[in-house]
Amino acid sequence: MNLQDIQQRLGGERVGEVTTPLLGVGTIEGANETRITFLAHPRYRSALAHSRAAAVIVGESDRDITGRPRIIAANPYAYFARVAQMFSTTSTVKAGISPQAFVHRDARVSADAGILEFASVGAGAIIAEGVEIGPGCAIGENVVIGRGTKLAARVTIYQGCRIGQRCIVHSGVVIGADGFGFAPEFKGTEGEWVKIPQSGAVVVGDDCEIGANTTIDRGAIDDTLIGNDVKLDNQIQIGHNCRIGDHTIISGCVGIAGSARIGSRVMIGGAAGILGHLEICDGAIISAMTLVTKSITEPGTYTGSMPLMKHDDWLRNAVHFRRLGAMADAIRKTGGSK
Repeated sequence: MNLQDIQQRLGGERVGEVTTPLLGVGTIEGANETRITFLAHPRYRSALAHSRAAAVIVGESDRDITGRPRIIAANPYAYFARVAQMFSTTSTVKAGISPQAFVHRDARVSADAGILEFASVGAGAIIAEGVEIGPGCAIGENVVIGRGTKLAARVTIYQGCRIGQRCIVHSGVVIGADGFGFAPEFKGTEGEWVKIPQSGAVVVGDDCEIGANTTIDRGAIDDTLIGNDVKLDNQIQIGHNCRIGDHTIISGCVGIAGSARIGSRVMIGGAAGILGHLEICDGAIISAMTLVTKSITEPGTYTGSMPLMKHDDWLRNAVHFRRLGAMADAIRKTGGSK
């Protein structure tokens, strides 16, 4: 397609035109004469001068940075994502049930849905039109999967859970396993942990994406709730009874303990940890590797991880950190707090 084709669908301001049709997108460094790239960060301005890309998407402040054909957009990164979608080829759902799949006679499967080999669908499940259930998936009893949602291979959805429309669920995801709920019943050294039945479910909103091997536990009594347009990376653990608001995005290896409440438009960096029963307000940003031990009530960026340094320096600083309480007491005694 030409730049004019892109502009007519997505808007923006077009300057110039490519001499031959574009065949796809590319990075500034890797794009060739058939690709369109984007510039969204000042650090890559110098690289653009050496790029072979046929065209570029830039912001208003960079409209004159290059003489090559370009589109000026308010948000170059998001615009690039839309362009990439235009070039992306997604396979259409092959309607029908594979002879190697098992679908319970009491399940309701749309004629437009596709159930691939070795998948199983339990009694009372409702599979809407345009749904694709990949090879080896296990869909429990009374599960509801909304229109246009796609499950990759080996996804497991436990009984009673509900997935919204147009979701993407990647391989190895487990939705609705029991939450980690046990009550201690000990007298001295004798006793046991008593399992608390997990009778809630998981409800996932529309337009969500759930990364590979992510797990979302069912509620103990009430449901675990995932809002609309929530994006979850790979290998995330979400505990029972958590609630995650609309448009929140969470990077890989994050762990969220049970009954945490995450607001809307929250961004959580990789390997962060959030303790149970905390509340994270709308619009908060949590940096990677941060351990959240108290609720966040005001939007902003929160960081609790130690910056990278040489190991010997880290050891020395760790020693000082352990002594901060004693140092503060000493300062107060000498009148330093004044």
